[in-house]
Amino acid sequence: MAEQGEWNRKGATLSDVTATKEYGVDRDFIVQGTRAGTFVYREGAIWENPYLRGNENGLRNCFFARRSE
Repeated sequence: MAEQGEWNRKGATLSDVTATKEYGVDRDFIVQGTRAGTFVYREGAIWENPYLRGNENGLRNCFFARRSE
């Protein structure tokens, strides 16, 4: 799991909505990466709207690993 410091650093995490905009991945891709153990995320909610927040480095690594397959 990512160290606590990585979660608190500005710009080190991104939400599932931002990941969709920047990398073109959907929520299912993030969940599959988590189940495979290549990506770590945390759940959150704003005004009772759930979202996933993940470490950007982990998402980038997972994205490029899947893309190269």
